[in-house]
Amino acid sequence: MARDLRTWLRDLGQRVITEQDSERDKLHKTLVIFACGLMGFGAMLWLAIYWAMGIKFSATVPLLYMAVSAGSLVLYLWNRNFHLFRFTQVSLFLFVPFIMQWSIGSYVSSSGVMLWALLAPVGVMIFEGPRQSLPWFFAYIVMTATSGFFDYYLGEGTQQGVNMQTISVFFALNFAAMSTIVYLLISYFVRHRDVLQERLDVQNKLLMQEQEKSERLLLNILPGPIADRLKESNITIADGFADVTVMFADIINFTRLAEEMPPKFMVTMLNEVFSRFDQLAEKHRIEKIKTIGDAYMVAGGLDVHHRYEADRVPHRDYSHAICDLALDMREYMTTLSGTRLARLQIHIGIGTGPVVAGVIGMKRFIYDLWGDTVNIASRVTSEATAGMILVDAMTWRRVREDYEFGEAQIINVKGKGEITVYRLLGRKPPTPVG
Repeated sequence: MARDLRTWLRDLGQRVITEQDSERDKLHKTLVIFACGLMGFGAMLWLAIYWAMGIKFSATVPLLYMAVSAGSLVLYLWNRNFHLFRFTQVSLFLFVPFIMQWSIGSYVSSSGVMLWALLAPVGVMIFEGPRQSLPWFFAYIVMTATSGFFDYYLGEGTQQGVNMQTISVFFALNFAAMSTIVYLLISYFVRHRDVLQERLDVQNKLLMQEQEKSERLLLNILPGPIADRLKESNITIADGFADVTVMFADIINFTRLAEEMPPKFMVTMLNEVFSRFDQLAEKHRIEKIKTIGDAYMVAGGLDVHHRYEADRVPHRDYSHAICDLALDMREYMTTLSGTRLARLQIHIGIGTGPVVAGVIGMKRFIYDLWGDTVNIASRVTSEATAGMILVDAMTWRRVREDYEFGEAQIINVKGKGEITVYRLLGRKPPTPVG
């Protein structure tokens, strides 16, 4: 029996508040049902008091209220028309107290029972908002004024068998009961509003965390200003730069090594190497462009060093920074080779000149570079042997005062013919002072 009752109550509750309701709708429905229950309890109280005092006619008013209120609740459970149910309940809140007052007599003889009607505009303000409550409050004021106007012509309370001592008690009961109901409704609303606000704050915090993750992920794919432009509009992003230094670094014989190593070991090793390259690129304030298999591509001079603006330190010449990065990468690979069974070595090529940069694709998009400078850097890399860093003539002229180079070499580049390259050996020692 108890289990059947719990099942029936659960099904009944699901008809009142459904899973499709928003948190706001659930709160409003709960408040209306709560107010309906409080008013029903008040009506039963007054029904018992009036009936015990022999005020038969006035006792019929709360009885009728209870019947109509219960009928509207049954209708709501049947058709689930919450707006009709809410309108019916608010109308009862507004009109029944005035009817009770008119059935008893004046303000004094009815002990201010019309004060209960204030629950209508207050309830609508809580359920729907201040603007929606204005018509109900206006109706409350009009009916209050009308009752006051006719107060001179209504019968005294003693005509209904109510003496002044009893009227005083009723005044206290009316004000206490009405104040209690309003307090309970507002208190319930505020508590649940705070709970909803806490949930909203938690959701906003989680959303901000996810947004920060997305921002970091996007910045790992694209330079900051490019990411901002991509978020602001869907236009094609393409820029031309007159002077950029591009570098490629390739792991030598990686295809053969990959065939000899387990896949997991190969991926782990490649991730370790490129992660270190990322740290070195960050150190020298150089923008990583992409990785292609075992090749690593960076560029300097793209004017996208947004992440370094906070320290307010001007970025030094990017061609020098690229050369320093190349030397550090070679040094790291030399150290790494001594700790691996398979000796890892790289060859590096650097070129300087104009490029076109832009974002391509709609899914898994990347920021990429095109132009002769990119082709020269790639071709120079292919000509470099293990552990060698080759730079084109433009880069050499720009940095030769600060770095040591080998003899000039001539190589052939498809589409460009013969070009001169130089082998970067290392940094020049600082000139002694004095």
